[in-house]
Amino acid sequence: MDKENIEKIAFLNNLSGPNFGYLIDQFERYKQDPLSVEEEWRELFGKINEADFPVFLPNVPTGLESNPSEQRKIIAAVKLAENIRTYGHLAANIYPLGTHKPDQTHFELGNYGLTEEDLLSLPAEILSSNKSLVLENAYEAYLFIKEAYTKTIAYEFDHVHAVEERNWLIEKIESARNMSYVKNQRVKALKRLYEVEEFEKFLHKTFVGQKRFSIEGLDVMVPIIDEIISDAIHNGACYLNIGMAHRGRLNVLAHVLGKPYEMIFAEFQHAPNKELVPSEGSIGINFGWTGDVKYHLGLNRQLSSENSVKAKVSLANNPSHLEYVGAVVEGFTRAGQDDRAKVGYPIENNKTALAILIHGDAAFPGEGIVAETLNLSRLKGYRTGGTIHIIANNTIGFTTESEDSRSTRYASDLAKGFEIPIIHVNADDPDACLQAANLAAEYRAVFQKDFLIDLVGYRRFGHNEMDEPMTTSPQMYSIIQNHSTVKEIYAKTLKNEGIVSDSELTKMEKEVQEKLEAAFQKVSMIPKESEIKVPEPPVFKKEEASIITKVPLAVLQKINKELLAWPKDFNVFPKLEKILNRRAEALSDKGRVDWALAETLAFATILADGTPIRLSGQDSERGTFAQRNLVLHDYKTGATFSPLHRISDAKASFAVYNSPLTEAAVVGFEYGYTVFSPETLVIWEAQYGDFANAAQVIFDQFIAAGTAKWGQKSGLVLLLPHGYEGQGPEHSSGRLERFLQSAAEKNWTIANLSSAAQYFHILRRQAAMLMKEEVRPLIIMAPKSLLRNPLVSSSGTDLCEGEFKPVLEQFISERDHEKVTRIVLCSGKMAIDLANEIKDDNQFEWLQVLRLEEIYPFPSSILKDMFIRYKNLKEIFWVQEEPKNMGAWNFVEPRINGIAPNGIRVEYVGRRRRSSPAEGEPNVHKLGQSKIINSALTREEKGGKL
Repeated sequence: MDKENIEKIAFLNNLSGPNFGYLIDQFERYKQDPLSVEEEWRELFGKINEADFPVFLPNVPTGLESNPSEQRKIIAAVKLAENIRTYGHLAANIYPLGTHKPDQTHFELGNYGLTEEDLLSLPAEILSSNKSLVLENAYEAYLFIKEAYTKTIAYEFDHVHAVEERNWLIEKIESARNMSYVKNQRVKALKRLYEVEEFEKFLHKTFVGQKRFSIEGLDVMVPIIDEIISDAIHNGACYLNIGMAHRGRLNVLAHVLGKPYEMIFAEFQHAPNKELVPSEGSIGINFGWTGDVKYHLGLNRQLSSENSVKAKVSLANNPSHLEYVGAVVEGFTRAGQDDRAKVGYPIENNKTALAILIHGDAAFPGEGIVAETLNLSRLKGYRTGGTIHIIANNTIGFTTESEDSRSTRYASDLAKGFEIPIIHVNADDPDACLQAANLAAEYRAVFQKDFLIDLVGYRRFGHNEMDEPMTTSPQMYSIIQNHSTVKEIYAKTLKNEGIVSDSELTKMEKEVQEKLEAAFQKVSMIPKESEIKVPEPPVFKKEEASIITKVPLAVLQKINKELLAWPKDFNVFPKLEKILNRRAEALSDKGRVDWALAETLAFATILADGTPIRLSGQDSERGTFAQRNLVLHDYKTGATFSPLHRISDAKASFAVYNSPLTEAAVVGFEYGYTVFSPETLVIWEAQYGDFANAAQVIFDQFIAAGTAKWGQKSGLVLLLPHGYEGQGPEHSSGRLERFLQSAAEKNWTIANLSSAAQYFHILRRQAAMLMKEEVRPLIIMAPKSLLRNPLVSSSGTDLCEGEFKPVLEQFISERDHEKVTRIVLCSGKMAIDLANEIKDDNQFEWLQVLRLEEIYPFPSSILKDMFIRYKNLKEIFWVQEEPKNMGAWNFVEPRINGIAPNGIRVEYVGRRRRSSPAEGEPNVHKLGQSKIINSALTREEKGGKL
């Protein structure tokens, strides 16, 4: 192929040495499997052969480019350099304990048919395009590159396919070898290491036998975080959100978050630290009424940098499912980046907030939530402009060695699938660690992508301070016992370089020790048992009763008209257009509002009140059941349009996103978003309620208990499609029983609704509660088939004059209460199934059906007042479609019996106890459902026999 044709391929113009190496690497892959390279490479390699490659190289001495022997040397030399960049990590000195043998086979000249003399005869530019270096020949370039990639910091970026990013990384890495930190920076890092180590030693000797999950062996993680935060503030960040596991958490709290030593010592001593250190200034005590162990707690701190830019640093509270907090912190961060003040989608500014996630080396590849959360990083509804990840790699998980905990070479290998650059760095080399921190922060600022630092160290003690690690890892811990700490190593280095003196080192140590001792002396001793006061949960006022959720009919009609006014040149799919246009008369005298329209009207009025809304879930734009259609698609052009972005009275943003096929990470993200942005109505919708199973950790450890443990409030709304329609065990149950089992201390509201108006009012009530002290999450067992059932639809009057009612009566006309002998209590879809069978009021004078719309908090007083009306009441049935050991029965039974009049005991009508939630055969389902309905509505039948 001639040079003229080659130059037509734009992306090959002006190839540098590293780019030429990349070209050769791609060609090697192409020869093995053409489909393993991008289409543009396949197109090129189909036109040229290996002999054409030297044409691309500039600065080749005259004559070499036409000499086949010299051509082979050039290609071999470039391949050598490329392999150093790709495999240098295998030979790098990244393990402080020296337990891994470096692999040099990729860098031996003989393996490439090269000699030192060959490289001496070639120009340095073939291997390196670094103009700042004075390299005489390719051999000097080879030695330089080898050193750059095989010392105490190692790089993996061969999996990053963007040429621009690869070139940037190569330029930064190969110029960084000449970079040295100024004296002040290094002394500052040494002082921090003194604080880190002396703090751990003080805890170890003062609080013997207490767990603290020491940072020792990874001490340099604190200076790394310091450096990342400093760089992030310099780049414009106002919010820095940290998520991390137990290991080193107390040290990060003390030195990054500025939590006073007194507070930490008081927690070890169970002293009354709220009196000792008042909650004021930059420190906030985040205990709920049950509290949590000290190494789960988080903190917020207000910082001011040298240029007076203010920033807030937050360490998220984290339970023992260590990696789940990552998704929560990503939600914090996106909330800090979104400007929700204007109509339309929020305006993103990823410079304003940064997430720093610190992972365990066993947990990063071991917990699936990590992959789920990484997958969010480039999605428009969840991206945060790049997260900086740090693997706190002590090469052991609890007592499990690395070879038993992962199938990959490195703990970080999962990140390769997401094209995240990776640095492995020796935790005993603070200079290299600071270099890694700077590169991570700069890469994130330039490319708005994730970056990972694999901080390779060790664990000086056992999993916790009560473990004896010699029993399970005797060889490793024999080495550790004789291994100097990083503080000692770095102090010796700086002393040998003349940067610090012995007297200065002694002064550093003494100052830290005196500060620790003084703080400890302030802490009062453990109080006597009689003096310990058990905190009580707050008594919430009934704020809901004072919230007005009705909206004038004229306002609703105006909104409804605007919802149907899409742009004239926008082509809605004709079938959908016909369906949507039926809503035009929904608010007329004879019209009806279905579930989806009630939801949209609720959203529109909430936006008009100035409350932003964020809705996400699998297929939430359209709705799993094609009911919502909040994002319309032009069927001719593919353009999209959201009617809620054109509501004239809207005063805040509305965002709706189709989520990835993920539950745990997305629910964690949305929980984090609502905690960070409490003024926003955040809604997560499961495709089917059953799928919430996959997010159980988030429900149990964050949403249900976050307020009690940490004082962390949330107004998150969860929509879980629930109802038995013969669709099998995985498309029936939202597992109502699990949420009810965790219901206590008014930790959340659980509703199973039976009318569109009820949904309208409860959404508006939730939005109005967001900024109140009493706010709590709202769990709704949402409908499926009921979405279009006429019995669920409501009139416009129900929306403009009504309110949310915890209990609805089936028969609300004037009736003779003395004739009623049976009350049937039910909830959700079961109520509609019963209503469908009650054709004539007069045939059921003996019956009243009460729909329990809000199951928790349980409306005891309302039900009790209703029971009193019926003087001749003889029977109370609880009717449900779920098996007896599921659904609401176990929750409501003692509560109903507690208020039932005349000693009447509530009887159960429903399916028997089962291990699987529902039948998989539609006809069997229908038969079982008809038996339940007959038992509930037939006077001769007794309940509880099925």
